Amino acid sequence: MSTETGRARPSGRRPGDSGTRDAILTAALTLFAERGYDGSSIRAIATAAGVDPALVRHFFGDKDGLFAAAIGSVTPGLLVVALGDDPAAAGRSLADAYLGMWENPATRPVLLALVRSATTSPAAAHMLREVIGAKLRHVAGLDGVAPDRVALAASQLLGVAVARHVIGLEPVVALSHEELVERVAPGIQRCLTGDG
Repeated sequence: MSTETGRARPSGRRPGDSGTRDAILTAALTLFAERGYDGSSIRAIATAAGVDPALVRHFFGDKDGLFAAAIGSVTPGLLVVALGDDPAAAGRSLADAYLGMWENPATRPVLLALVRSATTSPAAAHMLREVIGAKLRHVAGLDGVAPDRVALAASQLLGVAVARHVIGLEPVVALSHEELVERVAPGIQRCLTGDG
């Protein structure tokens, strides 16, 4: 079958090695990061991956399933933060690790996809809450910190990241990573422990 442009529409599995599922996940993550959840259709993702949309549905069911799989394929290792034994340095360690993920080309698309999609999709918003809520507290070694304190710290870090990487707020963009961490860390420390 051909499309209006005269090219044959991709169908079934791609030839050669079956990296089809990974190709779909990569295409999905790219489009979710660029367009958000609502702006990314299964058809557009399939086109970017070079497969038929039916194959996307075969692997992932629907767009919610695809979004969860795309984000889930890369989020488990994102939030492993070593805060060490010094509670007085927790704010700096957390700010450095979290804001560093936004600077890293390997993890930035995942975070962009989560943030852009969470503003338009309840499913994506739920996933973002999971990432910055209980999972953050657990993997960062903050199990002993009250959930409201962790939520406030996470909210501040998310706001700084959005200002820098989504909105492009110039005074925040102009700071080096180290300068940004130094300025943000005391507030994060106060949120977590009341110190700082």
